[in-house]
Amino acid sequence: MKLKKLSLRTRIFLAMILLVLLASILISLVAIYQYKEQSEDYHKERLDRKEENIQTHLKRVLNGRQNTWEVKTENIPLIFKDEVYNIADIHKLQINLYDLEGSLLVSSKAGLQNNEADHCIDAEILNAISNTAIHRFVDKRIENGETFQSSYTYLIDQKSKAIAILNLPYLEKDDFLNKELQEFLTRIGYAFMFVLLMAIIIAFLLSKYITKSLKTISDKINTTRLEKRNQKIVVDDTSEEISTLVNSYNSMIDELEESAIQLAKSEREQAWREMAKQVAHEIKNPLTPMRLTVQNFQRKFNPDDENIHIKLDEFSKTLIQQIDTMSSIASAFSNFAKMPAQQNETLNVVNIVRLALEIFNEDYIVFTAEEEEIIAKLDRTQLIRVVTNLVKNAIQAMPENHTPKIDINVKNEDSNVVITVSDNGSGVSIENIDKVFEPKFTTKTSGMGLGLAMVKNIVETYRGSITLESKKDVGSTFKVMFPRVK
Repeated sequence: MKLKKLSLRTRIFLAMILLVLLASILISLVAIYQYKEQSEDYHKERLDRKEENIQTHLKRVLNGRQNTWEVKTENIPLIFKDEVYNIADIHKLQINLYDLEGSLLVSSKAGLQNNEADHCIDAEILNAISNTAIHRFVDKRIENGETFQSSYTYLIDQKSKAIAILNLPYLEKDDFLNKELQEFLTRIGYAFMFVLLMAIIIAFLLSKYITKSLKTISDKINTTRLEKRNQKIVVDDTSEEISTLVNSYNSMIDELEESAIQLAKSEREQAWREMAKQVAHEIKNPLTPMRLTVQNFQRKFNPDDENIHIKLDEFSKTLIQQIDTMSSIASAFSNFAKMPAQQNETLNVVNIVRLALEIFNEDYIVFTAEEEEIIAKLDRTQLIRVVTNLVKNAIQAMPENHTPKIDINVKNEDSNVVITVSDNGSGVSIENIDKVFEPKFTTKTSGMGLGLAMVKNIVETYRGSITLESKKDVGSTFKVMFPRVK
């Protein structure tokens, strides 16, 4: 939860620093592991080389001219009485020779014969030597923090017959390798400190660069209002992602402006409806006294009354006064409700229809056009009204639990511009197809049934036509035709 509260700039900064630290730790661990493996391989190969060299040296002594003793197990102490010290000194390694039963014959370490613990080889080691194909066994143990290896192998004569067991105790000294590891870790530590410093600087500059553009966009979004004209964002030298975000915001501003126009238009229409209700109410007000006056005059009318002319004059004045009231109300309403004069202009119908569809957010609305430019002479506002009413009607015709689809197409057909709006909604029954363009007819639970009647009125004003093809529970297709400019 605390991480979510951090700003994007702080997150970018921390992420880069953490990445460098993790890389430093990982590389250090890999280096330590590599040095450890390298040390183990080094000691193993060194012991193998020492053993091979000592074996060769021992065989030369056994088979040399200076050896006057018969080469057999009993004579090993005599053959190597003095030579074992020379060989051990040359190869810098202790040498122990045992008979095949595991008893010590000769050793380069003084006083070893008196050490009962090292006088004999364990039975397990003897079995391991004799049972392996290479007749070799390496015993490895750790004492007082130091690692010891001890190899056991057969010493053979010229006839490849085992005459003794060669034992080479070996102490693993890692002082040199540990020093190398310490120096390596020290150098890599300095390198990581430099990289960390550079990462801090780069992370700071990069996070500042990224969030600067985002802050500009955020400030613009915070000041965006529906009731005013909003400015678009102009940001130079940005990344592709930021440019995409800026373009999306600017497109949203265009759509918002168009939506504001449509909303204002809708509010005016709503005001018109409210005014119509008010006018109807105002017209009813004078009708009631007029009715009562006529009924009262009819009931009390007496031709012989001497005041009949005065009463008739008062009656006439009352009716004229109420008629004048209704006339003024009707005149005011007529002036208010008068449709604006058609502003015919040469339009690209494809662009206007596309503009009209931008107020709809439904992703199942698909617009296609056979050409990018289809010219006709029409009123822009009334063409938008035709398209929006037909699309709204299609949306409202969609039943629940149904996958909706609405297709709008614009094309040339002979000398006409043809706009079709097709849906897969509930459709219209055959008996109602001829009634859909009548005022106040509707199959919906809401609405006054004036939308399609108004569309038909606008289309016919331009000497066009509108038709409907529909099938119940399958869908409907409205086809609007306008004369076009060639």
